[in-house]
Amino acid sequence: MFPRPIEQTSLSTQLLYKLLLPVCVAVWLVPLLAVLVTSIRSQGDITRGNIMGWPSEFQLIENYVAVFNESEFAFYLLNTLKITVPSALLAICIASLAGYALAIHRMKIGAPLFLLFLAGNFVPFQILLVPIRNLALETGLYDTATGLVLFHVAFQTGFCALVSRNFIKTIPFELIETARLDGVGEIQIFTRIILPLIKPALAAMLILVFTFVWNDFFWATALTQSNDTRPITAAIQSLNGQFVSRHHLVSAASLLAAMPPVLLFFLMQKQFIAGMTLGASKG
Repeated sequence: MFPRPIEQTSLSTQLLYKLLLPVCVAVWLVPLLAVLVTSIRSQGDITRGNIMGWPSEFQLIENYVAVFNESEFAFYLLNTLKITVPSALLAICIASLAGYALAIHRMKIGAPLFLLFLAGNFVPFQILLVPIRNLALETGLYDTATGLVLFHVAFQTGFCALVSRNFIKTIPFELIETARLDGVGEIQIFTRIILPLIKPALAAMLILVFTFVWNDFFWATALTQSNDTRPITAAIQSLNGQFVSRHHLVSAASLLAAMPPVLLFFLMQKQFIAGMTLGASKG
């Protein structure tokens, strides 16, 4: 069921693994390195078409300072925080409650609800563009931060409920039965027993949902129109002029915009790994 450790394979397999691993890492890093190098190019290189070659001069500080001076980068960053933080917290809160109900309570509609959450994760969100956009227009949620938060919560809750339900299933049911026999209410069981036991799983879901919402470009473009509401992913394109391409500033802004999820992952790395491996051990 589980793959064998590489140390237990044949010598030829280990050699092939050691040869292919650096190649795969290099291929994966090439686009990131290209964006990084482009972010420190000068406007002259971009104008002359020197996109992939070695920069004629390096403008590390100038380009990154220009991102803040020539655009409302800080304002768009604040917009993204206003959308991402409530979306992630609401999705996890609702999903943890739904996961507790699906995992613990034996309901007749429990299996159909679980299948509904499961099926929702396989629906391509592109096919929902027209009805979601029409719904946003009809309800007055179009081009509002509230609308983006609500739609992100709706889309992320299904995934989080599925994950939280599976994590809660790993908790021995006898522990909950004992608490019920002692007269502990369902709310106290959830807050004092379930939540402390699935904290690593909640941290893992928080990182994943935060990253999904922060990096969203599709709905940020489809459900917003004005610069007052747009998050950073949809607003980076404003750095490109109408007649002049400024790929160096767009690359610098893209790297800056990608930093918060990366920093969050490194700050919560232990919790993320613990959440991903929760219940994975035998016995």
